[in-house]
Amino acid sequence: MEFWLLNNNPQLCEMIHDFTGLLPDDFSPESRVWIFQSNRSFTDIEELQINEQLLNYYLQWKSHGKEVKGWAKLLFNQFIVVLADESYSGVSGCSTDDMTRLIKSFERQYQVNFFDRMTLTFLVDGQAQPLPYNQVQYALEKGFIETDTPLFNNLVDRLETLRTEWLIPLNQSWLWKRLITSKVI
Repeated sequence: MEFWLLNNNPQLCEMIHDFTGLLPDDFSPESRVWIFQSNRSFTDIEELQINEQLLNYYLQWKSHGKEVKGWAKLLFNQFIVVLADESYSGVSGCSTDDMTRLIKSFERQYQVNFFDRMTLTFLVDGQAQPLPYNQVQYALEKGFIETDTPLFNNLVDRLETLRTEWLIPLNQSWLWKRLITSKVI
């Protein structure tokens, strides 16, 4: 994928470098990842507030009484990305439930939805642009997105794949295979 980025979209390559530069260097590549996509972008003030709450959360994150080596941040003004380095300590169901409660509290606090799985987000002109799944064909036909428009692949579940496969061209994504299979394109 890096070959595609360097040769066809240097701006995207720079954006990927910028976001990966925000990720912690001292976490195992196998660290677990959770991505929560908001249905809208946050303002700069909201971003500061959310990042402060996330910092407070992961600094106190525990699983069965043991500290979790965690990290969380709002990226692209729209995605809460949470990491847990399980080489340090495991994450239990109770501790992930706590994380989900925090995300739900953000939904109430900021009147957003983090659990709409029928909305996809593309990177268009350097901005995260949500798009309902059922409008992808229309967006392609009208040129709002192209076959190589980067898609945020929120299915990544490890730090290593977050770094390399979170932003991928539409035509290299899981979605492309579904579009071809359903003859949407």
